[in-house]
Amino acid sequence: MQPESQNQPAAAPSVEKGSGLNFAPPKNIRRTANGDVDVLYAVGGVRGIIEAIAPGFLFLTAFLITSNLLLAASIAAAVTLVFGAVRLVQRGSLMQSLSGLIGVALCAAVALRSGEAADFYVPGLWINAAYAVGIAGLLLFFKLPVVGFIYSFFRGEQETWRSDPRRVRAYTLATLVLIGMFVLRLAVQVPLYLADQVGALGTARLVMGTPLYAAVIWLTWLMTAPRTADKTPTS
Repeated sequence: MQPESQNQPAAAPSVEKGSGLNFAPPKNIRRTANGDVDVLYAVGGVRGIIEAIAPGFLFLTAFLITSNLLLAASIAAAVTLVFGAVRLVQRGSLMQSLSGLIGVALCAAVALRSGEAADFYVPGLWINAAYAVGIAGLLLFFKLPVVGFIYSFFRGEQETWRSDPRRVRAYTLATLVLIGMFVLRLAVQVPLYLADQVGALGTARLVMGTPLYAAVIWLTWLMTAPRTADKTPTS
């Protein structure tokens, strides 16, 4: 679940006790002053949104205008390099800069090797498939709802939620929504890829990228908000 912002994240435990698993809380999830999830922070703030969308947008725009795959891929890579250089100068996250550069470079390499612009989006399809299968596998075979392990840190319920069937149910449903996001991306984008609809595929990737991810974070947080009936009664 890439961020940056003004306020310090709420303190959270580093290990989920009693689960038999060690999970460090993701650094790009935090709560606002009123206790809600900070969706903007989770997607990297305004700067993170621009950095996530700009390479794909410029690649698609350049290719649709010029039909020159090399130029489009070069522009996408160049803007990613600029973003990374600015972060390094400002002593920002090196990992975030490298991951963005590697991702765009991989997409560009795949497209340039095949000579097909649609192949720029192939790595993303595989990544979505891997996430869907991995998270679904954890849920199906190990009864581990990933959303529960993430959100429980920031609600201070890391020691109790797995023993409460109502909380497990809520986090399981939220995890299914997260899986559904990856499946929906594939259901929409794979047919567009197979039909070589580069414009539609690129647009779908932009719309179903950061904006959809932010919506899913907001929805799953609301879905798993503890209610009075979810709280274990005290004696």
